[in-house]
Amino acid sequence: VSPLLSLLHSIASGLSDTELGAMKFLCRDKVKKRKLESVGSARELFSILMEQQDIAGDNLHFLRVLLEHIDRGDLVSQVKQFEEEGELGAPEDQPDEHEKPSDVICQNVGKEWKKLMRELGMSEVKLDRIEAAHRFNLYEQLVQGLREWQKWKGKDAKVDDLIKALRGCNLNLVADLAEE
Repeated sequence: VSPLLSLLHSIASGLSDTELGAMKFLCRDKVKKRKLESVGSARELFSILMEQQDIAGDNLHFLRVLLEHIDRGDLVSQVKQFEEEGELGAPEDQPDEHEKPSDVICQNVGKEWKKLMRELGMSEVKLDRIEAAHRFNLYEQLVQGLREWQKWKGKDAKVDDLIKALRGCNLNLVADLAEE
């Protein structure tokens, strides 16, 4: 069972109908009204938020905000503990520390970020979601794109693959900088 799903299940089990109603209200700017009206449980709400990538294993900020607004500090603590354990645990799912993409790539790719992500094999749907979430911030779009790629590839996310993709996009200067 996914640790994130286990966390969300635990949180959902501890919420009252009143708290669910408050959370649904707070999600009105994120979820369409018709969808919200059909939500009957916190699990359903969390599923929608996960589909929209408002909640993800590496991004629980919105979940924390929701729980803070309904005055559930106990559940906020549970989320914070999950985040801290996530940073320390599951090293086999993360690239080696020395193989994480260099900040140099994020600082130098710019508007060619989608081309790079396609070269790395990312789907258009994921690219569009990232672009929509960070509409006017090219740097953040690339950072999130690389995070998604790392999450997707896990321990197989290698700097060599990034450099190869950069060269495949004719971003040779960035590739040279990354190799250094």
